[in-house]
Amino acid sequence: MSSNNNYSSESIQILEGLEAVRKRPGMYIGSTGQTGLHHCITEIVNNSMDEALAGYANHIKLVFFKDGSVAIYDNGRGIPFDLNKKYNKTGLEIAFTVLHGGGKFGGGGYKVSSGLHGVGASVVNALSEYCRVVSRRNGETVIQEFKDGGNVIGPVRPYKEGETLLKGVENPLKPSDWDYTSGTIVQFKPDKTIFDTTDFKYEHFESQLREYAYLTAKVKFEIIDHRTDRYYTYYFEGGVKTFLKSLNRNKKLINQTPFYILKSTDELYVEAAFQYNDTYTDNFLSFANHIKTAEGGSHLTGFKTALTRSINDYAKKQGYLKEAEALTPDDINEGLTAVISVKLQSEELQFEGQTKNKLGNSFVRPLVEQITKSAINDFFEENPKEAKAILEKNILAMKARMAAKAARETVIRKTALEGGGVLPGKLADCSEKDSKKTEIFIVEGDSAGGSAKQGRDRKTQAILPIFGKVNNTEGERLDKVVSSEKFKMLIVAIGAGIGDHYNPDKLRYGKIVIMSDADIDGSHIMTLYLTFFFRHMRPLLDNGHVYVAVPPLYKATWGKNKKYLFTDSDRDIFMKENSDKKIITQRFKGLGEMNADELWETTMNPKTRRLKQVVIADASRADNVFSVLMGDEVLPRKKFIQANAKKANIDIAG
Repeated sequence: MSSNNNYSSESIQILEGLEAVRKRPGMYIGSTGQTGLHHCITEIVNNSMDEALAGYANHIKLVFFKDGSVAIYDNGRGIPFDLNKKYNKTGLEIAFTVLHGGGKFGGGGYKVSSGLHGVGASVVNALSEYCRVVSRRNGETVIQEFKDGGNVIGPVRPYKEGETLLKGVENPLKPSDWDYTSGTIVQFKPDKTIFDTTDFKYEHFESQLREYAYLTAKVKFEIIDHRTDRYYTYYFEGGVKTFLKSLNRNKKLINQTPFYILKSTDELYVEAAFQYNDTYTDNFLSFANHIKTAEGGSHLTGFKTALTRSINDYAKKQGYLKEAEALTPDDINEGLTAVISVKLQSEELQFEGQTKNKLGNSFVRPLVEQITKSAINDFFEENPKEAKAILEKNILAMKARMAAKAARETVIRKTALEGGGVLPGKLADCSEKDSKKTEIFIVEGDSAGGSAKQGRDRKTQAILPIFGKVNNTEGERLDKVVSSEKFKMLIVAIGAGIGDHYNPDKLRYGKIVIMSDADIDGSHIMTLYLTFFFRHMRPLLDNGHVYVAVPPLYKATWGKNKKYLFTDSDRDIFMKENSDKKIITQRFKGLGEMNADELWETTMNPKTRRLKQVVIADASRADNVFSVLMGDEVLPRKKFIQANAKKANIDIAG
């Protein structure tokens, strides 16, 4: 252990300006991984969104360039570039070089904005190889450029097309394409010495800008990816109502007329909509000043409380419930899709953390509750037919909940979920008990299961062979799911329970790996398991525990050499590059054709295998995909397959 004698005042470092950001980037953007990288774009886009919310912009464009940079355009007021006499710098330079320097701190810049942290532009600049800012206002267009973590390389100057002070860097920025009298363009390239990856994922922002378009009616959003020649435009006039309709597409609706409220007070703007469908899961989306609050917060709590109280009050008033009876939130939320959006004064906005996942303002809850409860009461009185349909759905959910509870007590409590039970006989368990170190392979078929048991690492890897396809659990209630012997084995093996009984502390394996054949049937089996996890054990997906194994399609051998090839494309490239060799290729028709050594080497060995972690980047889109692919309606599934066929990896071999 080192001595404390060298610890003195000289050991205390003061990180000045943007140096602090580069030293501890995670404090400002959450992480240096993909999430933090994406957050940089979000910070700049949110500045443009603030202009839209204030009524000054109606067009926002996001462009990805081939050199790894990205640009965000808006037709707002433009960043002020006159001299701030107090700091002897222009407003533009202050915004991009000074932490907490911006128009969101009570200076009258914004009434509503995405947050009061104000670190967005300067932090993005600090974490970039280079950054360019073009501002157009009052008949002038100027530019300022920065490099190597926010260092100013020139003062604000009039912009000339194609001109740049950055040496050796192409200049794809074209303000001449942005035909507006005012606005801002920010182009930056993330610093690869800071981030674990600098590869922006187009799909993430496609989803984000689509949501923004729903939340800000009559604002046009464009996203252009020059890397892959993809382009989308979003524009919606219906706002949250249109958003709700899109979320419930391909679902059978219970109340044909959706509930909708738009109300503004001196303290708060509330827009919300909800509608029931015939599924058994809920889908709540909440936003505050257009920022998605994935963990909810005071606005969502207020909305849910109002919904529960209003429905219970109306149910008792109409004689559906006795005075002593009550519908639980689970009864009321079953099959519900809801969007809640609030806006409040930017200087009052409180998010929990810089990544803004949860709204913290306590005064929002009672206001949202009061506004929503009054609006729901009016909706029920004005739409008695819709109210009746909703109540019948709620009452049915209550009866099903009671039946499911009885089923769980008879089916689950006798198993290891409640302790004292016996693990499935087919399970080959591992010796390690720390779930952070263990993994379970769900293997289709006894033959493949036998090879997996022989080839595994017995200390950390467990094998559960399940023969044949499991049930499609899309649209199935929990009582029916737990009555399936195959799912019962899986639930017991995982150990954390299901539904109300789920307990993460009892999770027996940190990785749950679906291992199926590399063909159409294998893909179907994988999808059936993913449907089960998404609908009935969602925390496993939310917390990153679910994986998909990637077995090879081919084994190429020549002489004493061998190579495993995972796709048809891999095989074609390999054969082309090695056409002078006498190569024999064997196609694996299934996992059962591999011996224990081959299965270990290709699919199970942590050092050589390929694993795909299943993550939910967009829960609403995932919900819709499962509804379309696994639901009863044929036409939506047909349309989905036709629209996405070119994106699929299809095995056409016999």
